[in-house]
Amino acid sequence: MTRPIAYLTGEYPRATDTFIQREVAALRAQGLVIATCSIRRTGVEHLVGPEQQEEAARTFHVLEAAKKPLQLFTAHFGAFLRTPHRYLGAMTLAYRTAPPGLKGALWQAFYFAEAGVLAAHLRRLDARHLHNHIAEAAGSVAMLAAHMAEIPFSFTLHGPGIFTAPGYWRLDEKISRASFVACISNFARAQAMLLCPEAQWDKLKIIHCGVDPARYKPTNRTSRKRLLFVGRLAAVKGVPVLFAALQKVLEKHPGLHLTLIGDGPERKALEEQARAMGLRDVTSFLGFQSQDDVAAALAEHDLFVLPSFAEGVPVVLMEAMAARLPVVATAVGGVGELVEHGSSGLIVPPGDIDALAKALDVLLGDATRGQAMGKIGAAKVARDFDSRQEAARLATLLEGRQ
Repeated sequence: MTRPIAYLTGEYPRATDTFIQREVAALRAQGLVIATCSIRRTGVEHLVGPEQQEEAARTFHVLEAAKKPLQLFTAHFGAFLRTPHRYLGAMTLAYRTAPPGLKGALWQAFYFAEAGVLAAHLRRLDARHLHNHIAEAAGSVAMLAAHMAEIPFSFTLHGPGIFTAPGYWRLDEKISRASFVACISNFARAQAMLLCPEAQWDKLKIIHCGVDPARYKPTNRTSRKRLLFVGRLAAVKGVPVLFAALQKVLEKHPGLHLTLIGDGPERKALEEQARAMGLRDVTSFLGFQSQDDVAAALAEHDLFVLPSFAEGVPVVLMEAMAARLPVVATAVGGVGELVEHGSSGLIVPPGDIDALAKALDVLLGDATRGQAMGKIGAAKVARDFDSRQEAARLATLLEGRQ
């Protein structure tokens, strides 16, 4: 049997990161044996369909294992007895890459403890490689565990969050020690290039997150009244800007309705804000939805809008474009690598209420242009962001066939 490749994220599966689940499924379809690992067990609110439930049941949860004293002791003592120099080397690496301050050192001690438990699990699996998504805390655990388990590791670099504190997360060290780095965009790759010597640039590979275009069926859209937002309800997504823009266009376009799919720390505040702004009757908050439910919502709406203040390359934009929806998004991160302004959608400056309102007005008033944008966007996604094509490229890297 093929030795497995381990996949580690902070939380898996998660309703907000369905692209990782799609990638795992596509890699398995390529014939790879993928063993999923998660630092924390995700909450039940993220298990919104049978796919997530099945993945959760087959995933190893590091923190749960690390909280069992006997299992924690056995993992670390066994690692020390097996290869003392590797274990002490991992300890030195943890000390050298710890975030600054007492709190940073304490968190690093936790990561080291988790890494020992994960390394023991990797040995039991006889894993041949460890790949990490979301390179902050989980990336630190992956780097240390791979060193202890004596296997190569790699990671997918997303952003934008890690780019605000690359030194804190020692992204330079992680790049240096990784066999390759899968950058989700040219923007992400450029940020990584700033942090490593030119001799290491060749290990920075562009591997897009992707979608299955066949999942999104084209449909006739005639109302031009139904707006859709899908994303985490957190400050970074800029939903208050969308509310303010919606207020501006309602008078010219009566009957508009905005549906928001997703959940997060700002949901209650946003619901209260919508009521205070007189938008209660024209907004619906649906919470987390399954992949099938999101696909159905994309088919039922007329225009997709994502007013984020920061992004990588939003997978939800790929989904909307695959469903032939015209999109309005902000000029942040790698959005411009997906959406071509004026061709497959409209891009506006982040935080600019007037510009967002104008873009909504343009597409709400021109169904023909919106349909043309939808066709161009679907072709772009099929060509450059098909999850099966991207998984095939990633499989080549994971198997060392680059």
